[in-house]
Amino acid sequence: MSDFNRGAARTIPADRADMSVDAGLRSFMLGVYNKVALGLVVSAGLAFLTGSFAPVRDLMFTVSNGRVGYSILGMVVAFAPLAVILFTSFAKNVTPKSAGITYWAIVSLIGASMGVLVLRYTGASIATTFLLTATAFGALSLAGYTTKKNLNGLGSFLIMGAWGLIGAMLINMFLQSSMMSLLINVVGLLIFAGLTAYDTQRLKMTYYELGGNQSAMSVATNFGALSLYLDFINMFQFLLALLGNRR
Repeated sequence: MSDFNRGAARTIPADRADMSVDAGLRSFMLGVYNKVALGLVVSAGLAFLTGSFAPVRDLMFTVSNGRVGYSILGMVVAFAPLAVILFTSFAKNVTPKSAGITYWAIVSLIGASMGVLVLRYTGASIATTFLLTATAFGALSLAGYTTKKNLNGLGSFLIMGAWGLIGAMLINMFLQSSMMSLLINVVGLLIFAGLTAYDTQRLKMTYYELGGNQSAMSVATNFGALSLYLDFINMFQFLLALLGNRR
């Protein structure tokens, strides 16, 4: 995964600034987007299962005084993707198979933990927010794909902002400030909107840097899909927190 580090500096060669006509690149990106789309379908199915199927729901989530939260098992599942990402980031000689396992493990864990959203929000608001997120994601990814401007500086700034956002969210778990929650949701939405464009451009450059190495391309497809999947999921959750109608 070290070859696909968000923090790695990448320079766009002048002769590759316009890549929209490259058939190989289009095929590579289509593979990434297809994997993201399938991952979202799997996550949606698991979220519906854990949020609606009583035996699983009661193991994963708790309802107290109208507030929906995680059980101990739910907390483990919710934080497990972070552990998988950290573990994989230190792995050496990542293979296409291990990259694929990492992707689907994280997709499945996040999907299972998102059953809490099914319990908190109405089905109509979830569907509306999903469509809004998909539209914004498509536009932002297209912008990242077509722009000739190097987004490395913006990406580095946004990555630092994402870490700061995590810290703010942890602090607000204790403060329970509604104003801080609103600020976190707005800033989080902006951060992951920018990261969508940045990650798309980074994927584009990765394709050329790999020089046709099929094994490395397969690894990049999995980790690239993971980056864009996480961008989408975070945008969706922040938008839902801002616009969603609670049950």
